[in-house]
Order: sequence, then C-alpha cells, then structure tokens
Amino acid sequence: MKKLINNPEQVVDDMLAGFLRANAAIVRRSERDPRAVVRVMKEPDTVGVVIGGGSGHKPAFIGYVGEGMADGVAVGNIFASPSPYPILAAMQDMHQGKGILLIYGNYSGDCMNFSMAAELAEMEGIDVKQIIVGDDVASAPQEEAERRRGIAGEFFVYKIAGAKAQSGASLEEVYATTMKANGWVRSMGVALSPCSLPQTGKPSFTLGDDEMEIGLGVHGEPGVRRGPLLPARDVAKELVQTILSDFDCSGGEVAVLVNGLGSTSLMELYIMYDNIADELETRNVKIARSFVGEYVTSLEMGGCSLSILKLDDELKELLNKPARTGCLTL
Repeated sequence: MKKLINNPEQVVDDMLAGFLRANAAIVRRSERDPRAVVRVMKEPDTVGVVIGGGSGHKPAFIGYVGEGMADGVAVGNIFASPSPYPILAAMQDMHQGKGILLIYGNYSGDCMNFSMAAELAEMEGIDVKQIIVGDDVASAPQEEAERRRGIAGEFFVYKIAGAKAQSGASLEEVYATTMKANGWVRSMGVALSPCSLPQTGKPSFTLGDDEMEIGLGVHGEPGVRRGPLLPARDVAKELVQTILSDFDCSGGEVAVLVNGLGSTSLMELYIMYDNIADELETRNVKIARSFVGEYVTSLEMGGCSLSILKLDDELKELLNKPARTGCLTL
C-alpha cells in the first residue's frame, strides 16, 4: 500500500511542518512543546478550548484549531495518544484567566494522558474541566455508554464548545452547553476497505472483495457484524435505525454529518446522504444543518460514518456560528 512520504518514522513531524507552513496565518507551533499547535490570534478574555488525539485522522485534530472552534491541539503519533506535555503546553499557551475546557475521545491512552495534563495544569492554578466524547453506538450498548468510543461526532462537540467559548461565556457555561451536545450526539460507521500504517505498509485488517463491516472503529476496532456488501440505501437504513433506537429525535431537528473515512469519494458520500435524508424524513426528523465530506478519517480507510446531533435553539444557534480553521470554513 503506497504512500507519498519520506521517512516512515517521521511522518507526523513532516506532516506538522507542512500543515504549519500552509496555515501560518491561523496556527503556530507552541514554543513550549513541538507537538502542541495553537491559534495565532485568540479572542481576549475567553475560555480556552484544547483538544487532541492521535494522528492519521486528518482533518481531525489539528484541522479544527481556529476561529470558532478549538484554540489548541496536542498531536500524538499515528493512532496514538499525545503525551501529557503537549497537552499541558497547549493549555498554558491558551489560558487567559477564564479556564480551559479539555475535550478528547474515550480511549484509554487519551483518558490517562489528558487527565494527567489537567492535574499538572491545576497545580499551576489553571481551572480545568474535561469532556470525554463517546458517540459510537456500535462500541457498547446503551447501558454501558461509558465504554463507547469517540468518533466523528467529536466534530459537533468541538464546534459547539468553540462557538460558546468565543461568545465570552464562563467555563461553567461552556462546559454545561458542551456536555449537552456531547450527550445529544450519536455516530456509527461502516468500513469497506482497510488502511495501512506508514511504518508497516500492511493492511490494518482484511475484508473480502464483496464484504463490508458495520460498526468498525476509526483505528480498525471490530464492528458489530461483517457481511456482504449492501446497496447504499440498505446501509443508510441500518445506520439510521441503530442510531435512532439509541435516542429519540422524532419530531425534532438534527444536524447530520456524513463523514468519509479517507478514500471514499464524494459521489458515494452524497449518495449516502440522500438515502440517510430519506430515512430521517420517514421518521419525522428534520435536518436543520448538514455536513458531507472528510472530518474524521482513518488514513486511507474506505467507508463512512453517520453522526446525528439532536438540536435545541441554543445548539442550533451555536452550530450556525461561523468558523475558520486550517481545514474548515463553516
């Protein structure tokens, strides 16, 4: 499996160098740690929103730093949590006296390292609150929701947090609103083909030419079932049914994200969106805002995920606030 790289052991640092040069007006490298990336300009006297995770998910997570979204990000190796030190560096750089909100996915390495960084920051007198995203309904049943992985629904959580923080709200207010969004987002994915890590060049898992896997995680974690490749309309129906059986959106408004996993064409994603919209319409669910494209990828994995965010007036207003990052203009 071929890649345009130089040294497989240096792909993250090489990627960071290119990303920073391409987006020098928006982001910069922290002088405290080379794996911390922060905003060039931040609104004064506002809560700092710091995110992070492993590399290989572009545009997540570095592509979400900018106006209206996150203020800083800690960058880990491919599919690996960043250490506590770039997380702490991003918090230190973006702290303006109103505290820091840390947001990260529900993975053991992230939970350990972000919590450790929060403790270090609190020792310096920085007020920190943490939110762990676990939107993947396929990764655990509802009664064990604390075990659910964070996948593409993290995008919605970051967007709500950034917009609320930029409004000048207190840390408690930003935390409360972002927690509401975190509780109202659900996701589920389907994989058609594997990715390969730069260090190995080998497929991360195997699927037959006529197979698909429903519920696969963004690092190749097992899904809920493997079976024959189905038409887009059948996949859309299963994703929507599974998500809406987990929380009730009937009669309400939602935001929808159809997310490509790395090598899925926009043609396929728009076909999926059309079928998903049909399924939601039959269930009396109105789409107020839609996003189609690559938001949380898995290197060059084939397939997509569906994320649904239930909206109220506050979340709808915040989601519609403009944002400009290195990878997104919303």
